Amino acid sequence: MAGSTYGNIFRISTWGESHGKALGVVVDGCPAGLSLNEDDIQMYLDKRKPGQSDFSTKRNEGDKVQILSGIFEGRTTGTPISLIIFNEDQKSKDYGNIAYTYRPGHADFCFDEKYGFRDYRGGGRSSGRETIGRVAAGAIAAKILKELGITITSYVRSIGPYEIDYDHFDIEEINRNSLYMPDKACAEKASAYLRELMSNKDSSGSCVECIATGLPIGIGEPVFDKLDARLAQAIMSIGAVKAVEIGDGVAVSSAVGSGNNDCFQVKDEKIVKITNHSGGTLGGMSDGAPLILRASFKPTPSIYQEQLTVTSSKEEVSMSIKGRHDPIIGPRAVVVVEAMTALTILDLMMCGACARLDNLKKIYN
Repeated sequence: MAGSTYGNIFRISTWGESHGKALGVVVDGCPAGLSLNEDDIQMYLDKRKPGQSDFSTKRNEGDKVQILSGIFEGRTTGTPISLIIFNEDQKSKDYGNIAYTYRPGHADFCFDEKYGFRDYRGGGRSSGRETIGRVAAGAIAAKILKELGITITSYVRSIGPYEIDYDHFDIEEINRNSLYMPDKACAEKASAYLRELMSNKDSSGSCVECIATGLPIGIGEPVFDKLDARLAQAIMSIGAVKAVEIGDGVAVSSAVGSGNNDCFQVKDEKIVKITNHSGGTLGGMSDGAPLILRASFKPTPSIYQEQLTVTSSKEEVSMSIKGRHDPIIGPRAVVVVEAMTALTILDLMMCGACARLDNLKKIYN
């Protein structure tokens, strides 16, 4: 299977299956000298691990990371960093009824058609559990970016019909509620909505918003490797993401140029934008304003209602999915969006380091 590697210089390769022995990631291209230990990575993994609330799967996984290589005396050596997280609570028997039956909304049918074979235990590589390697690698990228003065903050913007009120935005509230919403009142309404859906054996869609601040101007390349293009690829590669927006996103289709353009001014002897409709990018490069993106997640396809489907032998049947599943994807995906954003920004910054001759002279002269 191709396509498990992401990045050009800061390059990651994830591996493992939902019900295999372990999952992990190999990070190549990490600069030497970064202070790094397992706790730095664990704090990110803890945000996505299951069993944190009524709205996440009851699969009991500690998701404890082990660093196998690339660290000596607490610092990165510049060699590949290998990370492993062992699975501890697989219940593969819960998936026996789908060995020959295609679950609606899942990759089962496509896997069989493409490979002639599939790991039906929890979806194998197409399981949301695959993202554990991304998050582990993203924790390293985020720590490097922090050294460069760049911070990334993600949260759930909306769940079903409930969207946060920016007048009540409280960044401290993000980690106070299980839905990772920065609006307490909205989180309470969304919680009640989810409980109602769960009682009806249903699930909800959601939107995650991510903001990166401190980016220098010029990150990203003007043609195929635009900052927004690479971010779109990175975020769309997360399972269940069906749309990505940068800045005003789809609202630009009904805007006019005079309202959508971000005018410039000089402030504190620096050129800055007055507004930020573009979401921090111009011509595929960062423009110094906060980078703003949103990821729209479809409702969890694993629901307990009876649904119509077919078997691999083309028999029409109805099925009710068993196992342990989240009624919503967004809250546990917040840190995944953050990780993929960090990986993309760092890789583009490394690629851009050689964009000017004077940069090379600073290093090698």
